[in-house]
Amino acid sequence: MKNNFRVLLAKRRKKVSDVHKATGISKTSLTALYYERTKKPDIETLQKVSEYLGVTIDELLTVEN
Repeated sequence: MKNNFRVLLAKRRKKVSDVHKATGISKTSLTALYYERTKKPDIETLQKVSEYLGVTIDELLTVEN
């Protein structure tokens, strides 16, 4: 899985700290998602992030071949 979190944040001119403040998700989890260090992100985290960014989870994540 590849995530588009970094790209989506850049398009919206948002920072990890903005997502943290709005969603309550820890900065550690968000930073790991941002740098694609997490292999199995929690579904609740993905839902909150996608809702905050106004995208679907499918738009947040893409399948790598």
